[in-house]
Amino acid sequence: MMTIEKSSFRDNDGFIFYEHDEIFRAIAYSYKENYEHLIKSGLYDYLIKENLLISHSEDESNDKLNTHIFKIIKPQKVDFISYPYEWCFSQLKDAALTTLRIQKIALKYGMSLKDSSAYNIQFYRGKAVLIDTLSFEIYKENEPWIAYNQFCKNFLAPLALAALCDVRLNLMLKNFIDGIPLDIAKNILRKKALLSLGIFIHIYLHSYFQIKYSDKDKPVSVNKKRMNKNSHLRLIGNLETTIDKLRIKRNKTNWSDYYQLHNQTYFNEKKEIVKNYIKSVNPKRVLDAGANDGEFSKMASANSDVVIAFDSDHYCIEKCYNHVKKNDIQNLIPLVVDLANPSPSIGWANSERISLIERSNADLVLALAIIHHLCISNNVPLGFAAEFFSKICKWLIIEFVPKRDPMVKKLLLHRKDIFENYTVESFENEFLKYFSLIDRKNVSGTDRIIYLMKNNNGIGV
Repeated sequence: MMTIEKSSFRDNDGFIFYEHDEIFRAIAYSYKENYEHLIKSGLYDYLIKENLLISHSEDESNDKLNTHIFKIIKPQKVDFISYPYEWCFSQLKDAALTTLRIQKIALKYGMSLKDSSAYNIQFYRGKAVLIDTLSFEIYKENEPWIAYNQFCKNFLAPLALAALCDVRLNLMLKNFIDGIPLDIAKNILRKKALLSLGIFIHIYLHSYFQIKYSDKDKPVSVNKKRMNKNSHLRLIGNLETTIDKLRIKRNKTNWSDYYQLHNQTYFNEKKEIVKNYIKSVNPKRVLDAGANDGEFSKMASANSDVVIAFDSDHYCIEKCYNHVKKNDIQNLIPLVVDLANPSPSIGWANSERISLIERSNADLVLALAIIHHLCISNNVPLGFAAEFFSKICKWLIIEFVPKRDPMVKKLLLHRKDIFENYTVESFENEFLKYFSLIDRKNVSGTDRIIYLMKNNNGIGV
């Protein structure tokens, strides 16, 4: 049975649909000329060779075609769909530079990106790639880049806010699904917009002219002589230079050096326990909840098809992503996600961008040194935590950190201890309502316990 992807309603030239757990893309006749140019010009082959575009095959079955559909293609399936508000600074930066690189290449082949949504980029096999084959249109000489405003809202504005103000402002993309409005970015940046000529031009002045001409009854005329291909390339080059220079301030948080500061005997034994548990499960898809800088995610990546590592600490995920890039780890996707407030379903009818929980579908969840943060920092009852984990995985490796542990004492230092039920007995009682206990091991020199559990309901099978 055919199921249409709800987020593809914005594209008039085609839509995505699923059939028998496979993904397809229908291309309308309105896109026929552009698609044929993409293929015949050599642009498609070049982008595939450079790992900048997801490849596809053409589906020849006539049963899916109708009078409005020109062609059906079957794209390469991406391991995991993530969203821009879940990316660390360097991920968003790489996605932006990849988009600009693709636009420069497209111009050489007589095409241009008609849209530059950050959602068109995904991290596949360790690299940012374009997944929207229908993003290209035949370039029209002397016309401005139609996707320029969208690029500035989706990429430049959040990057500038993160670099010049606070890295956490990237989370604004969760509320502004079409990109951060430039007037808001300008108001937050204020005088900081003057620190970079590119930021001043592409955000401050861009926003100023948007507001100035927003109430005009007629379209603003454009001096087309100034928007020839060379001018277009200069615009792209200036955006590249502006973005390339942006850096976030190096900052140490409570958790960015967590593993380095921990007892090495404990850490090494914990690694050995978890490593053996992962091997015994042999999972295809792993979700590392509260991954810190991804130390255990890297371990899991050696025995799994794909690992999604998330943590609420931007600097931890930044560190993890830079390690992934440097070491060319192709099956580890780091994301900035708060387990106590995971990405919800948003957009039209709350179905355009689906929740992290719906996307997870993990065989194994790692929940190491996270339960005390959920239950004590966020007041989540143990029963709620157990039920939540039971909905997202088949296997669970979880570490219980008791009250006498120094890290829990630190959490309780400035608040009243109201957590009478936060005990190992209560923990086991609640989790064993949903899971079967396969194994448990005490970690030497600590009161911590690591458990291997299997879901009683077969979730993730």
